[in-house]
Amino acid sequence: MRLPPGPPTRTALITAAALAPPTVALLLLVALSWGPLMTLDEDIAVTTHRWAVDAPSATHVCRILTDWLWDPWTMRALCAVAVVRLVLRHAVWGLALWLVAACALGTLLQQGLKWAVGRDRPVWPDPVDSAHYAAFPSGHALTATVVCGLLLWLLHRYDAGRAVRCTAVALAVVSVVGVGLTRVWLGVHWPSDVVGGWLIGALVVALAVGAYGRWDDRGPS
Repeated sequence: MRLPPGPPTRTALITAAALAPPTVALLLLVALSWGPLMTLDEDIAVTTHRWAVDAPSATHVCRILTDWLWDPWTMRALCAVAVVRLVLRHAVWGLALWLVAACALGTLLQQGLKWAVGRDRPVWPDPVDSAHYAAFPSGHALTATVVCGLLLWLLHRYDAGRAVRCTAVALAVVSVVGVGLTRVWLGVHWPSDVVGGWLIGALVVALAVGAYGRWDDRGPS
């Protein structure tokens, strides 16, 4: 007989329930091109683009960070390392496959929403960077949120040391916030694209953790 969901599982499900309304609300506002949100997006984007043009050194650093350190493929590679470690060191195939499935879900959701919403990216007469496909949600922001969130949960699940967890939290926060800011700074996303990526990514993590906990809420495998 299954045990009742433990505190981590309940927390994840409650978090998912709290994240769902603002996520859906933002999705609808973007899909419907709600005037006040579009105006705010444009005002912020115009300002940050002007800063990016006037500060080429900072813009170059942002491009390195977003194209290499925080690129979605870099994040997926980090997740792949965790999967290999789970299999080779702990022999927990179920958890490893769950991690792969959760990351794949985030990618599929991101691409599906981009297609469904079909939002155009910002267009500038003097671009400092370029990106392709639709704008909402930001794939960089969503992928970083999903991968960092899942890896933090794994560290908690395997009771990593306090110093390790604190360092990981700091790196995750810097990465998730940082990648979102670089996408707006480089003028390839509207601010709401990034916020949408953060919200959807956090929702995916909460749902994935909650679902795994419901399936096997018996402690580390």
